Amino acid sequence: MLVPFENLPDSSRVWIYQANRSFTAEELEEIQSRLDQFITQWTAHGADLQAGYLIKYKRFIILSLNQELNAATGCSIDASVHFIQQLEKEFGVDLLDKMNVSYKQGEFIAYKSLTDFRKMAKEKAVSSKTIVFNNLVNNKAEFLTDWEVPASESWHKRFIH
Repeated sequence: MLVPFENLPDSSRVWIYQANRSFTAEELEEIQSRLDQFITQWTAHGADLQAGYLIKYKRFIILSLNQELNAATGCSIDASVHFIQQLEKEFGVDLLDKMNVSYKQGEFIAYKSLTDFRKMAKEKAVSSKTIVFNNLVNNKAEFLTDWEVPASESWHKRFIH
């Protein structure tokens, strides 16, 4: 059951998929249509799942699920990953690689490998004040407060000296 992201409770679970490039306006329209369709049909052992999504900065897909109504099961999580893999294939984009970092450079979103980010931190090209995206947040409340934060307030801080 598709509901607007903002209507989901703060305890709702989130999964964040970051793209290695920005989506075009046409791609975003198609991806939104597919997300609407997927979430409308998404179930756990036949039970409807109350879920929603956001697309931020033309490159982050945030799925959110109200676990108070029905919790995700292994099969329903597999279905969502399979859906994301389909998007990867169809749009020639990487959404599942967790070994990459996205951060803000002014108005732009930069995407680097963890190795490159670590190197940039050593060279002081990024600092503790650099705004990073902490894709490890677990629920909507954390997403709203801890997703887009200075590196000093995220797991990224271990690379900043």
